[in-house]
Amino acid sequence: MRFAAYEHRHRRRVAVVEGDGTLFPLPGVTSLTDLLRESGGLPGLLAAGAAVLDVPPGPHVCEVRLLPPLQPASVRDFVTFEEHVEGVRRSVEGTGGVPEQWYAAPTFYFSNPHAMYGPHDGVPVPPGSAVLDFELEVGAVIGREGRDLTPERARDHIVGYTILNDWSARDLQGAEMKVGLGPCKGKDTATTLGPYLVTADELEPHRDADGFLRLALTAEINGDTVGEDLLSNMSWTFEEMTAYASRGTRVVPGDVLGSGTCGNGGCLAELWGRDGEQSVPPLRPGDTVTLTAEGIGTLTNTVAPGTEPVPLPTGRRRSPERP
Repeated sequence: MRFAAYEHRHRRRVAVVEGDGTLFPLPGVTSLTDLLRESGGLPGLLAAGAAVLDVPPGPHVCEVRLLPPLQPASVRDFVTFEEHVEGVRRSVEGTGGVPEQWYAAPTFYFSNPHAMYGPHDGVPVPPGSAVLDFELEVGAVIGREGRDLTPERARDHIVGYTILNDWSARDLQGAEMKVGLGPCKGKDTATTLGPYLVTADELEPHRDADGFLRLALTAEINGDTVGEDLLSNMSWTFEEMTAYASRGTRVVPGDVLGSGTCGNGGCLAELWGRDGEQSVPPLRPGDTVTLTAEGIGTLTNTVAPGTEPVPLPTGRRRSPERP
């Protein structure tokens, strides 16, 4: 089953999406995140969706503005593709190879849950950036609260999947990571989610013998293909990532766990690291990025002009006084 959040005639709704694009709105539901909290997991979500399929349909998806399918409670963005790590380290940090520590655990950082964009929205250039990049990922969505989960138990806590574009200001990212923190402002301006939340049961036929979802991934800029990969090239499964995310803390309904950027052109920085030059230029206003994940759908966003950064002073060099 597929769920969409949308705006139509100045009203926000949540609906089940049929195969032909017809929307069946859920009465009184304006937030999929709230519905996840109330439904208690995948069986409850499927029951809520099935209840509306016998009522008169709403508009078609082409008649509405699709919103991000949910407003995340949090966004943990992992880095699980070895090929991506190697290419981006060479491009952003000027070093090669994959750190040995990367293999020890599925590392993640927290992204900004307040900067979500829909599957067809314009996305602004981050203030002060001249090196904008896209990142093709798939996000797993948590539907039940859990703590200290095993990978086996974690499967029951994943309610579905969506495409995630982790827009990245590579110049800001490279500068701030020299401080030993981040990425921070380099990832803070925009993340695209969508077009739908596809429930986990729909993608089970794509699961391989090792537990990975074998989905074809494609990235295009202005109609030209720049990246192609398989989601199953991840080094950890979503269940293993969920178990790690829940270690010593909670995952809650509405949390999004990004797969990390796929390899073989899943972002420009990886291409630059592999080619030794900016073989494809950074994104500029007017460029259109189209990301497709088999079984989930397509995001198409056009880069829009951003705002100028508000000037701030540089840090003061201090000779500390003591009381």
